[in-house]
Amino acid sequence: MLNKTLISIIGPTAVGKTALSIAFAKAYNTHVISCDSRQFYKEMNIGTAVPEPDELNQAPHHFIQNISIHEPYTAGDFEKQAMATLKRLFEKQEVVVMVGGSALYEKAVTEGLDHFPEVPSTVLDTLNQELEDHGIAHLVQRLHRVDPHYAEMADLDNPRRVIRALAVYAASGNKYSDYLNQEKESRPFHTIKVGLEAPRDILYTRINNRVDRMIERGLVNEAKALHDYKDLLPLKTVGYQELFPYFESEYDLQEAIRLIKRNSRRFAKRQMTWYRKDDQVKWYSYDTSHTKIVRQVAGLFMEP
Repeated sequence: MLNKTLISIIGPTAVGKTALSIAFAKAYNTHVISCDSRQFYKEMNIGTAVPEPDELNQAPHHFIQNISIHEPYTAGDFEKQAMATLKRLFEKQEVVVMVGGSALYEKAVTEGLDHFPEVPSTVLDTLNQELEDHGIAHLVQRLHRVDPHYAEMADLDNPRRVIRALAVYAASGNKYSDYLNQEKESRPFHTIKVGLEAPRDILYTRINNRVDRMIERGLVNEAKALHDYKDLLPLKTVGYQELFPYFESEYDLQEAIRLIKRNSRRFAKRQMTWYRKDDQVKWYSYDTSHTKIVRQVAGLFMEP
């Protein structure tokens, strides 16, 4: 498979990755693998910006709404399944496209995951109880103290990531970030990373407009139907976690929408902090024509 190529499209939320991935898929008559960890879940649609049916129909897609929120699922699970899918697809395809805004899941496929020490269940139980008793902000504050490097790159709105980092520290005495960037097993394919970016003001406007469209499409009703499952990890994500307190009369709908927009903007900032550390990414402006990007990336296949 060393002569096969994976085109990985990355960038912050709402920058336009989906449309570009479809342009690549159509150019190479190939498949798209989603590495967006929020789009895996069948019950979550509007709030995760799952591609529209007409977009999905333009190319075969994988890992879109393929599991339930009630099923435990990790980046390690995704790595194994995505690698098996790539092996199968590369039997017929020269190129496969991958797209998504979940940096850890993208890394799981393109580089492989780091190996961490075993964590006793008692440590996780204690941290989960602290989350329930004191909230995520309490744990985030501790993470900044014990591992500021990881705190700068982590998705701090995701309790699972925060707890995992604190658990590794508690179990081993070593920072979570110390275990990152270990030497990985080489991948049996070539990877080209294509990034989309936009000036901050434009990106934030796109994010705000996307949230407004989600509300118009029925995000409130979608989240309300999932309210009973709010403690499940997949639902501790932007777009849902801000609406649950609204349903419990802690604030009004306008405040919930404001928080969704704010937290989405913060998430985009953290995404770019992570992606900017990867010097393998070839960056393009969000408004560059897809034809131009596809043509220029095709030229990379000729490079040694």
